[in-house]
Amino acid sequence: MIAYRQNGDRYIPARHQPALVLDYACSRELDREGTQLLRGTGLKDWDLPAADCMLTPSEYLQLLANTLRALDSPDSSFMLGQQMLPGHYGALSHALLQAQNLRQALEILCKGHGRLCPLLTPRLIEEGGLAVLYWSDSFGAPSQLPALVEMHLTAVTAMCRWLSGERLPWRYCINRSAPAHVEQHEVHLGSDLRFNCHLDAMLIDPAWLDRAWPRGNAMAASVALQDADAHAAALTPSLLTAMYDYLLENIRLSPTLEGSAAAFGISPATLKRHLARHGSHFQAELDQVRAHVAMHLFQMRGYDNEAVAHYLGFHDATNFRRSFKRWTGLVPSLLRDALLQP
Repeated sequence: MIAYRQNGDRYIPARHQPALVLDYACSRELDREGTQLLRGTGLKDWDLPAADCMLTPSEYLQLLANTLRALDSPDSSFMLGQQMLPGHYGALSHALLQAQNLRQALEILCKGHGRLCPLLTPRLIEEGGLAVLYWSDSFGAPSQLPALVEMHLTAVTAMCRWLSGERLPWRYCINRSAPAHVEQHEVHLGSDLRFNCHLDAMLIDPAWLDRAWPRGNAMAASVALQDADAHAAALTPSLLTAMYDYLLENIRLSPTLEGSAAAFGISPATLKRHLARHGSHFQAELDQVRAHVAMHLFQMRGYDNEAVAHYLGFHDATNFRRSFKRWTGLVPSLLRDALLQP
């Protein structure tokens, strides 16, 4: 039976990311009395929360929403991302600090995402001369996704620049239309930006994955990784993350609502209710995974429509094209050509 957390479960330490958000709000001199920063967050005051104080993902999302609204500045999400990683989150943060190269850092991030970046889930794939770190929503926050993505892309970019001692040549795919002004994206991420991608991802040549980092320490990293592995193994994924991983693993078997519910040990009706509380439903989750797999096959394996249709279990390419346009709003050829542009 697949274990999972929901957006109402208390498991995010208030002294971790939420404390960083409060600290940044203080640094920008928000009026503690005049703002509604703590409304709906489960926090009583601005002081450092108690060690055992835990927030739900919904409360942490509310804290972010309140803070971004109060700051009302185009750089807020990027500035929050700058201080997010490696963070001060125990063994996993320590392991990131000791990472010997980009590959090890990204593997730690992906394995320990429940503690290091609980609101978005990163996944790393390497194939066809390309390494891709891409993100999915962990708890259902569509209205906040643009800001969350900006935070997380900036966090990884800044962390890698610091630990490697140089600015890495990341390319960015962003699942939103281009904003009227992209200055903040360019300042914090760089100029190699592509919008309307139907995927939030960071791309890099795999040659950079194993390039030694000056701050890396093999002995310290080994010890830190042992502790980090124990912490990461104890972190149960979110419902949306667990569902994504299950669907991805079984995507060629035509997953159904009934079969998925059985894998999670609940009834189809209960799974529907749980997904609804996360602002989603089974077909939306399945379509997202199918779209991501199709884009992966287009970009990293060079598949054509017929090959992707066969891989995903469609009877023919026509049905696949029709479904793909429903998932993304584009016919496959247009998105495939855009993905393959240098």
